[in-house]
Order: sequence, then C-alpha cells, then structure tokens
Amino acid sequence: MPEAQLDRFLFKLIVDYPDPKAERQMLLNSQAGLQTKRLDLTRLQPIMSVEQILAARQAIRGVKLSDALVDYLLGLVQRSRQHPDLDLGASPRAAVAWLQASKANAWLSSRDFVTPDDIKAVAPAILRHRLILRPEAQLDGLQIDAIISSLLSQVPVPR
Repeated sequence: MPEAQLDRFLFKLIVDYPDPKAERQMLLNSQAGLQTKRLDLTRLQPIMSVEQILAARQAIRGVKLSDALVDYLLGLVQRSRQHPDLDLGASPRAAVAWLQASKANAWLSSRDFVTPDDIKAVAPAILRHRLILRPEAQLDGLQIDAIISSLLSQVPVPR
C-alpha cells in the first residue's frame, strides 16, 4: 500500500505464530472437520454497549496532556523525520494518532493524565507501519522496531 493509505491505520500489531501446543490443537480440529462447522453467532455476547463506547471515548477526550509532553511527542515526531536510517518519518496524522493512543493508554491505566511511559508504550504500534526504512538500512538488516527504540532514546524525556 502507498504510505498515504498505510498512514490511515491506527496500529500495526504483530501477531506471532501460535505455540506448538495451540498449533497442534488447530491441526487436530482441522482434521476432525471443525473448520467446516458454522459458528453459532447467537451465543456471542457484546462486551460493551454503544453507550459505554461513547462514554469511554468522551472520558479519553478528558485525559490531560501537559504542554511539556506535547513538546516531547512533537520532538519524537520531528526526530523521526531527521533520522538517518529513515526515508519517511512520522506524519502529522501519525502525531495526532500517537497523542490519542497515548491518552487512551493512560485512561486504560485508570489515570486522567498522560505520562512519558504512555507515549513510549504505544510508539511501536503507532509507528511501525508509518516509518519507511532507507534501502541501505534494509540491506544492513535494520528492523523498524529497533529504529523506534532508537528514537525513544534520542529525545530527552521531560522532567
């Protein structure tokens, strides 16, 4: 996908292979014909109502982010655009998504304020599909998560 389309996704999560025991059970289930059975969707129950989702979104909007942390986040975004191993750094859309995800992370941790750890915690999922490695960096075997860790260590955390 082109960068502009990738940038519209909030997260890129990495889902590893199942452990051998789970994969073995998958094979046994497949052998027994379980893949052809239809799921009984009537047994599915919602975990949240629409009202609860809207209330959560409203609560996340109320999570505070200090000016110092806005500057920290902006410093990380700008540093990504100057990183020597990147052809493409974080976009303005990435910055907005990073801010919102940081607030959501704080809210999920039962806080009404963002910490630097919230910003760091969501960085890989927010950035790994948005940052584009230079071809030379790819040939050198650099991984995008290593670049993200490098970025997080290069920008001083506000005190």
